Amino acid sequence: MATGVFSEGRASIDKRTLRTDKWWLQPAATFGVLLSFVIYSTFRAFEKNYYWAEPLISPFYSPCISTACLDGASHFGQPIGTLVVFGMVISPAFFILVVPLGFRLTCYYYRKSYYRSFWMSPPACSVAEPHKKYTGETRAPLILQNGHRWFFYLGLVLNVILTYDAVIAFRNADGEWGHMSVGTLVLTLNATLLWLYSLSCHTCRHTIGGRLRSFSKHPYRYKAWSFVSKLNGNHPLYAWISLFGVAFADIYVRMVAKGTITNYYFF
Repeated sequence: MATGVFSEGRASIDKRTLRTDKWWLQPAATFGVLLSFVIYSTFRAFEKNYYWAEPLISPFYSPCISTACLDGASHFGQPIGTLVVFGMVISPAFFILVVPLGFRLTCYYYRKSYYRSFWMSPPACSVAEPHKKYTGETRAPLILQNGHRWFFYLGLVLNVILTYDAVIAFRNADGEWGHMSVGTLVLTLNATLLWLYSLSCHTCRHTIGGRLRSFSKHPYRYKAWSFVSKLNGNHPLYAWISLFGVAFADIYVRMVAKGTITNYYFF
């Protein structure tokens, strides 16, 4: 017996949607931006160069913890040896990118974005999707979405490291403190945007204030929860601008390291 939209008494509509507006623009734009970022980040990871220009380091390669890292780029040691697969040295970026990639892929907002733009599930409101069934997050690959909180915790560690990179950028190329360049501003902005994205995360909000029976008994957690709740309302905005921010920071460091531009110092 037919059920749902095909049940008895329901109108028979063959069209996928009756919407007459350009509903496909948003998922198409999202698809283009996310695909472009994936292609660029993959290219940069395989490039294995132009990510370090004293004292600037690309967020794609920080922390650089492989013995394959460029001289001076490792601020936290090199606990991972140089790995070679099929005669090719594994880029140091691959030991780092898995964390921000996992965090964004499992992010509640990004799920909505790429479900609609890549899987068309559904592509827009009032538009039928091509999938016949949905098993939720109980089977592969969507079961990996349940690891979001762990990627969130690891992402906080990277945020601290990227903040450290921004502080280090207040030195000049000779290692002298008390200087500020365009690169200093770029890395500081990148770290700030990533903190806003992380702190506005739904998991962050639940971690701070979830499962509390009485906020009055936990005034400090309540204040922290109130703060991240305000940020949470702009989570989609922070998700996008932090994505552009990290890409811009990498592009800037790459151009400086390659000699295309000079890192101008204000003082």
